[in-house]
Amino acid sequence: MVNVIQQLFNGLVGGGFLALLALGLAVIFGMLRVVNFAHGAFYMLGAFGAYLLLTEAGVNFWLALLVVPAALAVVGMALERAFVHRLTQLDPLYNFLLTFGITLILQDLIKVRYGNQSQPYSRPALLDGSVNLGLFQYPSYQVFVLGFAIVLCLLVWLLLTRTRVGMIVRAATERPELTRSLGVDVGRWVTPVFGFGIGLAALAGVLAAPMRAVHPMMGSDLIITVFAVVVIGGLGSIFGSVVAGFGIGMAQAVGNLYVPALSQTLVFILMAVVLLWRPTGLFGREGVLT
Repeated sequence: MVNVIQQLFNGLVGGGFLALLALGLAVIFGMLRVVNFAHGAFYMLGAFGAYLLLTEAGVNFWLALLVVPAALAVVGMALERAFVHRLTQLDPLYNFLLTFGITLILQDLIKVRYGNQSQPYSRPALLDGSVNLGLFQYPSYQVFVLGFAIVLCLLVWLLLTRTRVGMIVRAATERPELTRSLGVDVGRWVTPVFGFGIGLAALAGVLAAPMRAVHPMMGSDLIITVFAVVVIGGLGSIFGSVVAGFGIGMAQAVGNLYVPALSQTLVFILMAVVLLWRPTGLFGREGVLT
């Protein structure tokens, strides 16, 4: 029984990364209707950014947690202005292919400099220990990641549902023409929202650096699962992405315990079942950011 509970806790921690990544994807899709395949590449860049700041500039983890997501959010905004917005009036496939190409370019640039080898990144000294959770000891850093992910997801949800900025973003998503008629410049919100979604991916990457191997393909190994999470939760649904992220994380952890051979495909089995039952996902509604 203790082993099962520990695996479920592992699943919650893994689900925290899925939830943060899915949250960024959902925000971008909800506002821009862009399927951003480069999301995994920016997750990888977040981890490498933390690694580079530590090895080249001596910047510790806590400062990297602030600097790297902010810097990559700016890069994301520049990317949206230079390329993505030019294709938004065309078939969504064009932006999908664009972001897929950007992913390949970013991965190859990192490979040229660092190869395919994993780069080490030690845990911050403050969290290099374990916490007594009653039934078992658990690494302090993983507990921090879980708490951080839950708090951040809650803050993003509150931002989008309880603030004026969030109301504008949601209105621009659901009824862009009506929003424009009320005097709101919808276009000015598109670039910051794209950058915000990229920043969330980079933040997840920084959090992953002390836990997972920092290597050029780490985003590609995860992005397909994240897409499945977003589809299960409902495209454009903030709440659905978070719930599905944590749920899939726990499902994969239990799958690793009982049916390891199916653990990697379990998410796609669940996606097929959910789509047969609800084609818009668990919490999705057509054209609505929730």
